[in-house]
Amino acid sequence: MSGSGARTAAYGVVSGVLPTDTTEDVRTRGAGVSAQVAVLPVGSFEQHGPFLPLATDTLVACAVAREIAAAYPVHLLPPVTVSCSHEHAAWPGTVSISAVTLHAVVTDIAASLRRSGVDALVVVNGHGGNYVLGNVVQEASARGERMALFPAAEDWEAARERAGVVTSLLTDMHAGEIETSILLHAHPEFVRPGHESADFVADDRRHLLTVGMSAYTESGVIGRPSLGSAEKGKELLASLAESFGPCFRLLTPAPDRD
Repeated sequence: MSGSGARTAAYGVVSGVLPTDTTEDVRTRGAGVSAQVAVLPVGSFEQHGPFLPLATDTLVACAVAREIAAAYPVHLLPPVTVSCSHEHAAWPGTVSISAVTLHAVVTDIAASLRRSGVDALVVVNGHGGNYVLGNVVQEASARGERMALFPAAEDWEAARERAGVVTSLLTDMHAGEIETSILLHAHPEFVRPGHESADFVADDRRHLLTVGMSAYTESGVIGRPSLGSAEKGKELLASLAESFGPCFRLLTPAPDRD
């Protein structure tokens, strides 16, 4: 096998992540709503243990965004695939950008959307370390722009309960039951063997921002991936799509009533 062939065989190619709308699709969808809402998945490119891909957070954010787009008339955007993963820098493959850069990217995307007639932006965040996204939304809202960050912790908690996820959100920190379940449902081809025996709990992580993930886990896993299942993943996504309803209504004005 040639060198290029070997490289091709070593990489998985993700289908169904990039939206395939034409400009006319966007025009038609926008004509039927009182205000256009775009949905931007933001993931990361960071270690998720030996059994989940570096792109896990991006795949999760895209899976949530696709569920939303299937249920609501929104303009689905391609994902931001590299973000703030500095706490994972000890593991090979992890790539990060600064919080300032991520702030600028999302702000620029929102401004571009407004120029093209899309009134509101929902940022679907798949990585807990993207703290700056909360600031982006706060600042935009203070300027009178319509922006939201989804899912909230309460949305994840409701999804966890509906799906029968055993692990608490505190314990299920990284590459655990929730992320493994969503990938087993949405992209099972990218879940490698090993999650069945990779459980590791480290609930006290009070110095995480100072010392990084490597101070709390050797494998990169914090959670119970052995409890993950495709059925739980399906229910998690269905619950999040339902939870999106109030967010959508908040960003779209009610039609005038006679």
